[in-house]
Amino acid sequence: MPVTQEPASTPPAPPVSLAALLGRRDLGLRMLAGPEDASVHWVHTSEMADPYPYLLGGELLMTAGVQLTDPARYVERVVEAGAAALGFGVTPVYDTVPAALVEACERHGLPLLEVPPHTPFTAVARAVWRLMAEARHQELRRVTEAQQSLATAAARPAPVPAVLGALASRLGGRAALFTADGTEYAAAGRAVPPEVSDALRQLVGVVGPRPGGPASASGDGGGLRLAVYALGGGEGLALGLAAERREAADHTIAGVAVVLLSLLTAPHRGADVSARDAALVRLLLGASPADAAPALGPGPWTVIHARGGDGTALSAATLAAALGTPLVDAPTEGAVRLLLPAGREVEPQPGWVLGASAPVEARDLAAADTQAARALRRAEATRTPLARHRPAGFGGLMDPAESAAYARTLLAPLSEPLTETLRAWLSLHGNWDRTAVALDIHRNTVRQRIARCATLLDRDLDDADVRMELWFALGAL
Repeated sequence: MPVTQEPASTPPAPPVSLAALLGRRDLGLRMLAGPEDASVHWVHTSEMADPYPYLLGGELLMTAGVQLTDPARYVERVVEAGAAALGFGVTPVYDTVPAALVEACERHGLPLLEVPPHTPFTAVARAVWRLMAEARHQELRRVTEAQQSLATAAARPAPVPAVLGALASRLGGRAALFTADGTEYAAAGRAVPPEVSDALRQLVGVVGPRPGGPASASGDGGGLRLAVYALGGGEGLALGLAAERREAADHTIAGVAVVLLSLLTAPHRGADVSARDAALVRLLLGASPADAAPALGPGPWTVIHARGGDGTALSAATLAAALGTPLVDAPTEGAVRLLLPAGREVEPQPGWVLGASAPVEARDLAAADTQAARALRRAEATRTPLARHRPAGFGGLMDPAESAAYARTLLAPLSEPLTETLRAWLSLHGNWDRTAVALDIHRNTVRQRIARCATLLDRDLDDADVRMELWFALGAL
């Protein structure tokens, strides 16, 4: 059974089926070749002889065939690029769609649409965007209704079976909780064949709380789409789903259920809440973080700054559950802050960019918060899902962009020869003779240039603090 990790994020809008586009009578599109069950993610118009380098995949490629010389090769390149379908506009270049193009599309299984003369390509693109907007609206409404249904189920006397039942009903399949060894803990929804249950157990073995393990996995079995999500309650439980479809909205709905089930199955929830309340009271009454932190768990602590999700408190709670901590701050200016006690490993999370501090004791949490913010900026700049704090001396405490800007302003009065002479002189601890040898100039020239630097910068170069500041500035450049 093939196993794949769940996608990190959903596309901005659901794709549009060709059948829905063909149903728009105002466009007058006609299917000439290929299947109608293809999905279009966007529309692209190109009159290039070879559009391959300009395609991302999933497009409805529109062309009038201005440079169509070899239909077979053209279709081959379009298929290699992963385009979803080809739309061919008749007139002014061709009165009809070339038969060789129809034959090539049929041979490669590429859907081919005839665009009549009265239909501009922009009208087709606008129709696709409108259909996407309608689909997105329906998807959001479905997710909202599912969230309300799951929240209502979580408030019932037997919340876990109620949430599973509501989830199975919304997805039109089966929802089950599994223990870490693959034993079915609770289930609801339609019955599934034994091979589906076996396939779900295999997926349970893929996810889990072990370091480096994925938070979710998906596959196929018994003709159904399967998905398994690790719960964040610390008990090694996993949510298994089996349904005939798996759309972006289904993944979002499952994420809501994961958060609720993680909270419902977490051990000693009442004791945890009481401990957090007690720590908060201590802080409000004047205790230091070092005095209040032991009530929340053992140190050292790791601060996490995260950016991603959909900007809601629910997505922040989902992230907290995945990282195994209840200590999470609501999103502020697009970022989420979390506090991880000892023993919690920080791993990349789908759909999020994370910055992690070094583990610190409670008295250094403020410094760790700054470390995490700086690590998040580095992760975003390098486009990596997780960046950890890396000690780099005093120079590493300064923001590189701000340091470079200050250095340019500070050293602006100096010309290139003066800058290089100052750099060499500082690196050689102000030794005139060694600087002269290093630059292959006379020692009097070195003295004149350094004196000129002091005048232009209006600084006392005999002052150790001034020398240190200039050395940092030269390094920043």
